[in-house]
Amino acid sequence: MTRLNKQGLTRRALLSRAVAAGALAVAGPGFIAAPDAAWAVEVTAISEHEMATLLQMARDIYPHDRVGDRFYAVAIKSYDVTEQKDMVAEGIAALDEAAKKAGFDNYLAAGWEDDRVAILRSIQDTPFFQTIRGGLVTGLYNQKDIWPIFGYEGESFSHGGYIDRGFDDIDWL
Repeated sequence: MTRLNKQGLTRRALLSRAVAAGALAVAGPGFIAAPDAAWAVEVTAISEHEMATLLQMARDIYPHDRVGDRFYAVAIKSYDVTEQKDMVAEGIAALDEAAKKAGFDNYLAAGWEDDRVAILRSIQDTPFFQTIRGGLVTGLYNQKDIWPIFGYEGESFSHGGYIDRGFDDIDWL
């Protein structure tokens, strides 16, 4: 079992788990970086554990293998503000408590996606989960840099509409 401090997961445990999984690393106080890509996110109002948990939660709610963690980090960065601090802290505490009931130290300690999804299902009716899930819809999918991954070319109104811009280019029908 992983040793926990008052704030949750220790930096050493998070770093070792993240590097082993190839996901993310704590590079310093209030700073989370990816070891395999050129991105990082600085946290100011919430803890590194809370940001790492939100990042994993975002990946588990809307899983896309071809979408990098940096896009999920951008989507959840809006929760790193003083106004959201209490909601995030209470929500992550409840999520970690649900993970403990499932036999894990916390949500991040659940190594398998199926285990994490089961934990998320146990809190899916809470305002915290619904707030995060709802915010991810726009926070993630409104990023123009990921549109090509999904084959979306953007809005067509400014280009005369869809009739002459791919309306009938579906080749799988």
